[in-house]
Amino acid sequence: MKKFKSHFQFSKEQQSGIFFLLLFIVILQVVYFLVRNGVFTSSTNGLTHNAELQSKIDSLKNQSIEKNTFKIYPFNPNYISDYKGYTLGMSVEEIDRLHSYRALNKYVNSTADFKEVTKVSDSLLGVLSPYFKFPDWTSKNKKNATSVGFVKKPIVSTAYDVADINAVTAEELQKINGIGEKLSARIIKFRDRLGGFLVNDQLLDVYGLSPEVVVRLLKRYKVISKPNVVLIDVNNATAYEISKLIYIKYDLAKRIVAYREENGAFTSFADLINIEGFPANKIDRIKLYLSIDKK
Repeated sequence: MKKFKSHFQFSKEQQSGIFFLLLFIVILQVVYFLVRNGVFTSSTNGLTHNAELQSKIDSLKNQSIEKNTFKIYPFNPNYISDYKGYTLGMSVEEIDRLHSYRALNKYVNSTADFKEVTKVSDSLLGVLSPYFKFPDWTSKNKKNATSVGFVKKPIVSTAYDVADINAVTAEELQKINGIGEKLSARIIKFRDRLGGFLVNDQLLDVYGLSPEVVVRLLKRYKVISKPNVVLIDVNNATAYEISKLIYIKYDLAKRIVAYREENGAFTSFADLINIEGFPANKIDRIKLYLSIDKK
């Protein structure tokens, strides 16, 4: 019996060896179980799944790019905004040249005019010019040009008696081709906020009213009786008082006051163009409501 027990008596080193041997066997069994059940092969399937997912993502991305591709529609280049000019590929300097020219109440009436005023490259002009849409009268009245390349707007002849745009009703406006219920209401609302139109060009500031429709509108209605306007003195008015003018939002009014405080009193309306965000292309209309007290 003592001899039999001796077979089960081990030293500490032997006991440690047996323990690690058993641990190693258990680890091998666990690894075998995992491999048999495909646990380690899941990573390969995961890579395949990710590749398929990436393919779907790429497909959706391409569809999104095609959907959001900028498409050019026919437009009158005289009314290119900063945003539209940027999307068309024009530089800031080219856009500013056009706006400065329009601020003088002048118009470009041909591709050559646009090139001369903006100085755009021939390559960009080749892309944009097919989409230029000028009023019909520009091609019929080249002989009335006041300077080389620039055409003066003709006086619109009409068989109708011209009525006052400041007295017309929304229902009467809807008789003009291109003006529906929404546009007529928008014109009346804009007129009311102004206190009445002072010049015909203010119709171009009505959102959604195209230049072509304005031409048709002016055949029937024009500014005949002008409203009395209380001028805003930009050298003394507060930002709130300046912002009452429909053309100037409060943030721009604050910049006008800040510019005045930093640089001194305005000496001319041209100084306003130096203020960031000021709509230079509308300066002729805006200054109708302003005054400059140089004292």
